Amino acid sequence: MSSHSKNVAIIGAGPAGLMAAEVLAQGGAAVTVYDAMPSAGRKFLMAGRGGLNLTHSEPLPQFLARYREALPHLRAAIEAFPPQALRDWSETLGQETFVGSSGRVFPKAFKASPLLRAWLRRLDSLGARLALRHRWTGWDEQGRLRFETPDGAHIVDIRATVLALGGASWPRLGSDGAWAEILAAKGVKVSPLRPANSGFTVAWSDIFRDRFEGQPLKGVALTSGQATVRGEAIITRAGIEGGAVYALSAELRETILRDGRATLNIALRPDAETGELTVKLSAAKGKQSFSNFLRKAANLSPVAIGLLQESAKTSGSSLAALSPTDLARLIQAVPVQLTGVAPIARAISSAGGISFDELDDAFMLRRLPGMFAAGEMLDWEAPTGGYLLQASFATGAAAGRGALKWLERKI
Repeated sequence: MSSHSKNVAIIGAGPAGLMAAEVLAQGGAAVTVYDAMPSAGRKFLMAGRGGLNLTHSEPLPQFLARYREALPHLRAAIEAFPPQALRDWSETLGQETFVGSSGRVFPKAFKASPLLRAWLRRLDSLGARLALRHRWTGWDEQGRLRFETPDGAHIVDIRATVLALGGASWPRLGSDGAWAEILAAKGVKVSPLRPANSGFTVAWSDIFRDRFEGQPLKGVALTSGQATVRGEAIITRAGIEGGAVYALSAELRETILRDGRATLNIALRPDAETGELTVKLSAAKGKQSFSNFLRKAANLSPVAIGLLQESAKTSGSSLAALSPTDLARLIQAVPVQLTGVAPIARAISSAGGISFDELDDAFMLRRLPGMFAAGEMLDWEAPTGGYLLQASFATGAAAGRGALKWLERKI
């Protein structure tokens, strides 16, 4: 290839963009990675702040099923770069991985920063260049990429582009979804960006909110419709969030969009039989307070008891007035009315994005030949647990391979 014929722009310096850059640079392309932020991988670093969950160790068939309706569009990319390949890749950068008790895979360093530093060094050694503080704003009259920089407009003439601009969650880290309007103006179908793996709003009473904000409900089981998830939920000032809530967020979000609200049922003692709880709750209370009785008889935490009291107030009754049987049933299915979805800016990820109908098998936009897309800006969502990063890495690699083939055809 001549120098000009192999020029490639990667727009977005997150996992999908950097993986596309690595594939292209290893294939001999002259790669420049553009990003609007002052440094690369800001959301990636945020994701690793509490431990970088790279992927998951469950068997591939179960792993793939997590992508639900998007699976037919993501299968080939993930099978070409599966979880084990991601772990092997991490280890080539000096970051060994381990499997946690939940099956999630983490680097032994646990953080994202050592992996990102090693990755950027590799890209530099491959000749890939970083152009930071470059915000993509579309094209000029001649079809060249246009960027806004602190020094003014910057125009780039290239042979191929990989878009990896992320969704619209955590916009302060760079993924603000502004690209949606740019592509829609070119006729590209973009599904509305919506919160995914998000919290929900609840009209808590002031007493409950002030006392239990930030408190976790541990070892609970959450149910929405036919789906039940075990895990942890956290009471927030505005509502409820946490890992088990995120796992149900797609169903809950769609219910709220359709009906204006949704009911989340919380089993506070999912491992206990209702009959067993009824027997314990039938015991004499003596002189102890009712809350202290619940704590001992049903092994409930203060926040769990507070949630029961909140539910009873909402229904216009009191816990003390319930029969042991009804109280046991309530403990196993506390109804929480969700009134809305937390803002997308606070969501872990986003749903919606570029419709897969707009892409060919190489992740190239059919309406914009030579322009590829990858990562969270595509119309898919997945639960937390390593599935988000895995698909971002895999689609980035797939878009990189597609761009390489495009360049070869254009020689």
